[in-house]
Amino acid sequence: MSKVYIFLADGFEDIEGLTVVDLMRRAGIDIQTVSIKDTREVQTSHGISMLTDRIFTETDFSDADMLVLPGGMPGTKYLGAYRPLTDLLTDFYHKGGKVAAICAAPSVFAQLGFLEGRKATSYPSFMEKLTGAVTTEEAVAVDGNVTTSRGLGTAIDFALSLIVQLCGEEKAEEIAASVIYVR
Repeated sequence: MSKVYIFLADGFEDIEGLTVVDLMRRAGIDIQTVSIKDTREVQTSHGISMLTDRIFTETDFSDADMLVLPGGMPGTKYLGAYRPLTDLLTDFYHKGGKVAAICAAPSVFAQLGFLEGRKATSYPSFMEKLTGAVTTEEAVAVDGNVTTSRGLGTAIDFALSLIVQLCGEEKAEEIAASVIYVR
């Protein structure tokens, strides 16, 4: 079974984070929500309080198959400023691990140098922050071990793309059909 960690900070975009969690769990993927704070409680960009599965400082990520960042503000800013996370992402990426980000969060990958010469996308007002990337307006851009997506309206496509990468097209189609999603 694949193991995925999605990192949450206060101000993450509800749909972008939780759609990935929901669809991956439906696909049988072990996805864990991880708070970058010293508590499991985080608040979404729309003021919904929730408890994560884990706290960053108490988690061993050595079993990860993929690391995911949701967008939203100020969540993306907090994720990009949290040095233990950016160090983990950098090490994981350089070892060939799959990394994925949606909406504003691909800007974190750009600041870490992951998008240099790669096809990438983001929320329209963040496209200029994708330094070094070959930008596209596609809903989801997959280039090697890096996946990026536009935003809330592409969250299902984003999640299904990640499921394809971990479980194959057939499983993604099964999940899409189960939620009455027409691709």
